[in-house]
Amino acid sequence: MKKEKARNRKKKIYSVISYSILILWVIITIIPLYWMLISSFRDTTVSVSFKPEWFPSEVTLATYVRFLTETDALRWLFNSIFVSSVLTITNVIFSSLAGYAFAKLRFPGRNTIFWLLLGTMMIPAQVTLIPVYIMIVNVFGLVDTYLAIMLPMFTVVGNIFLMKQYMSTLPTTLIQAARIDGCSEIGIFRKIILPISKPGVAVLAIFTFVSTWNEFFWPFLVTQSSSMRTIQVGLASFKFQDATDYGAMMAGSMLAALPMFILFFALQRYFLQGITIGAVKG
Repeated sequence: MKKEKARNRKKKIYSVISYSILILWVIITIIPLYWMLISSFRDTTVSVSFKPEWFPSEVTLATYVRFLTETDALRWLFNSIFVSSVLTITNVIFSSLAGYAFAKLRFPGRNTIFWLLLGTMMIPAQVTLIPVYIMIVNVFGLVDTYLAIMLPMFTVVGNIFLMKQYMSTLPTTLIQAARIDGCSEIGIFRKIILPISKPGVAVLAIFTFVSTWNEFFWPFLVTQSSSMRTIQVGLASFKFQDATDYGAMMAGSMLAALPMFILFFALQRYFLQGITIGAVKG
């Protein structure tokens, strides 16, 4: 009995410490988001005041109006939505096809090709940045275009690896039964693999959209005009009369973060299901 009580006491202490750390981490994470939110609804002079107000006394939409009307913000948002959507679609299609091929098909050199692809993940992006930039800008002449922004990210090796690992857990008996019934590989992929891979595809779509939406350095390199900037690049160059308007910048940051929240909550069920399925089967 004494040992059991001591064990229960240790569990309670461990739980209290664990939850305290988690709550502290949540607070630390939420504070910058909360500050960005309240700063977007108040004047810049209040945002940069030496006496910060955690609960704004006055709320205004003037910062949002300024950001949307005095910059190319709508164009920046459109560019980010367009680029991220196209890259999400291409990555979902090509990564799923490649993942299915590596996971369920048998062909000469399959393992060699897969390990070569994985080997490219070991190469830092900074190493290939200059060669890719020279090819895109000097060889193909695609500077300041959508294609220049999207081409290097049409398919990401990490996404192929993710889908290959996920599809390896799918039952092979369904595929074999479909082949016996005379279904083609494309038909198997479209009618069987994709429907039962929705959690994995949702995780892939979320990760791809978020990473491309938040991408800054590459769009910054290959865009020159304001009309071709994405929202991240536009925010970095956001100034009024050589002075930063922090209120309007916070409004722009909120608008830039809004699609991320919408995407996550829209696909939250598949996202969480994909994580738990991978944890159970992996």
